[in-house]
Amino acid sequence: MSLWCHSIPTVLHSLSYRTLIKHIATLNPTTLFSTTTRSRTINRRTLTVSAANHNSPLLQTLTSRQKEQISLYVDALLEWNQRMNLTAVTETNEVMTRHVEDSLAIIPPIQNSYISHCNSSYENLKLVDVGSGAGLPGLIFAIACPGWKVTLLESMNKRCLFLEHAISVTGVTNVEVLRARAESAGQNLDFREVFDVAVARAVAEMRVLAEYCLPLVRVGGLFIAAKGHDPQEEIRNADKAIKLLGASVLELCSVESHSPYGQRTAIVCFKDRSTPRKYPRDPGTPAKVPL
Repeated sequence: MSLWCHSIPTVLHSLSYRTLIKHIATLNPTTLFSTTTRSRTINRRTLTVSAANHNSPLLQTLTSRQKEQISLYVDALLEWNQRMNLTAVTETNEVMTRHVEDSLAIIPPIQNSYISHCNSSYENLKLVDVGSGAGLPGLIFAIACPGWKVTLLESMNKRCLFLEHAISVTGVTNVEVLRARAESAGQNLDFREVFDVAVARAVAEMRVLAEYCLPLVRVGGLFIAAKGHDPQEEIRNADKAIKLLGASVLELCSVESHSPYGQRTAIVCFKDRSTPRKYPRDPGTPAKVPL
């Protein structure tokens, strides 16, 4: 994989589907992520539980090829996680339940809400995963919904390197990596109000998420936040911010997750007017001074 990138604070880098970076001066991927023959053998021996053999009802809706891609992703995640902080989870079964199944469980609320309120088919959505991290849920979406065009928005170089590696090993072709802060992307006309759906999982509280995500969503599109079982107080606190940014809370969807970590809620917001041009504010401001 050829590598390139240089740091320009005010310019965003929209990266190709299969190539992330030509050069990163502060990173040496060869030394960061090379492993000895012995450690590779241990990794492969450890990562034996595949998605194809996992009994989750959500996974059983996937094709054999999609299950294989999920397995390849999980193997890559756990292997790279030994060298960089991608997830606190270190066991394959736990990754499947805590991350993969939870990500898959968000897809039905997206589909149902989009059909009901956006008067359009969900087969060819243009979706952005804000603060994608290790590619959750965006990369799982791309595998499960090959008709969707998915953008993984992530600001950290190391995580972007992993995302490009995961895209390469899984062979997914409907996803791209965008290295940028959400605040910068939302002010860039290439990305502002162009996505049908923006999704965020385990990123920030709703007031902050709204300012990260809603500027990226087109008028008539959806912002969906994956939250825990009881987000009512967080929603009340964010109501003013959501309305200020051009949207309103449409519905709360209980997520059919078979994870042992409890019931989840997808907060669905519908954007019915443009976001005022001054939002999002400068990088760092939304988190420090929420609306």
